[in-house]
Amino acid sequence: MSEGIMSKAATMEIPIGSNGDAGSLPEDDGLEQDLQQVMVSGPNLNETSIVSGGYGGTAEGIIPTGTIKGSGLHQPHPSPPVGGEEVVRGIAVEKFDIVKKWGINTYKCTKQLISERFGRGSRTVDLELETQIELLRETKRKYECVLQLARALTNHFYSLVQTQHALGDAFADLSQKSPELQEEFGYNAETQKLLCKNGETLLGAVNFFVSSINTLVNKTMEDTLMTVKQYETARLEYDAYRTDLEELSMGPRDASTLCRLDAAQSQFQSHKDKYEKLRADVAIKLKFLEENKIKVMHKQLLLFHNAISAYFAGNQQQLEQTLKQFNIKLKTPGAEKPSWLEEQ
Repeated sequence: MSEGIMSKAATMEIPIGSNGDAGSLPEDDGLEQDLQQVMVSGPNLNETSIVSGGYGGTAEGIIPTGTIKGSGLHQPHPSPPVGGEEVVRGIAVEKFDIVKKWGINTYKCTKQLISERFGRGSRTVDLELETQIELLRETKRKYECVLQLARALTNHFYSLVQTQHALGDAFADLSQKSPELQEEFGYNAETQKLLCKNGETLLGAVNFFVSSINTLVNKTMEDTLMTVKQYETARLEYDAYRTDLEELSMGPRDASTLCRLDAAQSQFQSHKDKYEKLRADVAIKLKFLEENKIKVMHKQLLLFHNAISAYFAGNQQQLEQTLKQFNIKLKTPGAEKPSWLEEQ
């Protein structure tokens, strides 16, 4: 049933009345994704009963789908008691109503979405909130780039530290087997081992930086964007039912229309309340996200600067002090790989 409605919605001309002025034809690259987003909220039809007689059929035509398994098709089942038939009928009617409501809602939202894309319908716009949402998406893309580069730096620097460790071992071995160059090989071995130790300390600081940015981008920002998606879906539903109410209000006022108008008014108010609640939720989350982002990045950028500066200045004491300042613990000695690399 819902497929037939969707096919009709995709091909018919959609009159919106006076809901908005026709504008220029926008890019339709995201139309398919928007339609998919409308469709994902469909009901769960697992365990749905099959009504063999169709809508309005007899009660004997209702067959629970849970009984259609394998060889069970060839085995007769005893007739359910009268009370059981009423329960099965009630479940089937309830699930049919769920599918019916979902189909109507999907049709209205798809109609509204297409009318907006073709400039025939109006949409509710909160300019300040949508500007903040777009800024958040742009910020997330830039932070993802920083995270990718920081991970690349970590991997390359880890390879450098491993190479310094191997080079120090080679120098130490040669200092014992080359008496005439023992001193030269010896102090080069000590230098590489010191660089290796400082490099592992710096890796601990950089790993802490990467972990914090990853949490900010892929958990905190992503959680806010999930609420934004719910808000955008609620906005589309709100506009769809608003348009439906406006069309009914401009029609004739007979008894049948008044009944439909009351139902449309009730549905519109319900979706309006949902839309306003989610809009408030998004505004609050955006505010707290901005405060949290500033706090986290202030700490992480200070850590990154101090650690990098101390390492390349050769200041081992300051480098270790930086890690203590931010409560960063290094990997246990003797481990083949730093624990941070396993998390990448």
